[in-house]
Amino acid sequence: MPITVKDFYEAGRETLGLEVESGEDSLDQAIVEWALNRPGLALAGFYHHFAHRRVQLFGLAEYSYLKSLSPSVQTERLEQMFKRRIPAIVITRNRRATPEMRALAMHYRIPVLRTQMITGKFINEATMLITHLTAPSMRVHGTMAEIMGIGVLIEGEPGIGKSETALTLIERGHSLIADDITILRRTSEKVIIASAAEVTRYHMEIRGIGIIHVPSLFGVAAMRREAALDLIVRLQRPTSEIERDRSGLTPQTREVLGIPIPLITLPVAAGRDLAHVVEVAAMNQKLKDLGHDAAKELDEKLMRLLLERKQKL
Repeated sequence: MPITVKDFYEAGRETLGLEVESGEDSLDQAIVEWALNRPGLALAGFYHHFAHRRVQLFGLAEYSYLKSLSPSVQTERLEQMFKRRIPAIVITRNRRATPEMRALAMHYRIPVLRTQMITGKFINEATMLITHLTAPSMRVHGTMAEIMGIGVLIEGEPGIGKSETALTLIERGHSLIADDITILRRTSEKVIIASAAEVTRYHMEIRGIGIIHVPSLFGVAAMRREAALDLIVRLQRPTSEIERDRSGLTPQTREVLGIPIPLITLPVAAGRDLAHVVEVAAMNQKLKDLGHDAAKELDEKLMRLLLERKQKL
């Protein structure tokens, strides 16, 4: 997913302490390559294989070397960089752009940002931020909760009891991630991360009550900002299709952003404690992740028993 310098700046204004040094009206530049580049060789006059599609990072070494050059040489070296249409420049340690850099940035409409962070820490934090911004994502209707380290997305038709099930799970000590609308994004580790839309974070809608603020009622431990998606639980009215496989030997999955996620369909019936069933489903999924599949183990035991009896006949 392409991002612009404006996306990077707005996302990192607080976390990275980014400020616009020059070119606030040029923040629509696209960042084509998502890694950062330290242009030491370019400043020395070597432009072969120069990564001009990346944000250029001026740390203490690059900035000190630039300041050691005469104004004319500074202009020559920097202009070779700007002519290649770099997306932006970031200067660390709160250093100011030189007059030559500022003039060229205005001429070529290239934004210059600065931060108080030291270079190494900025590289780590900015790389994580760009990875987050560029990760494939989607929005789904469903309520996301974390149950003993297992991220569970509860979905189903409106009014079937998703929020009420999550509310009971919260009362039992588990955590809410998102209610009604859940944002899913795929990380580079092939993991789906779920989070809430910023406007609805920390809130739930309970039919008959309205909107509630979860941390105020249940404490800050009842909320988490994000969690990995490990299991999808679909609440559904009872049908013959659901009853067809009751053993769990034919597990279902669903593709989410290209990654298969285990799927369980639970029939909704009056008086059924769905929160408890979802809790057990999450614990069972945790055991499966550890290599312990109860359904398969029972099936293997039965097959061995039948084979032994057959051999005795």
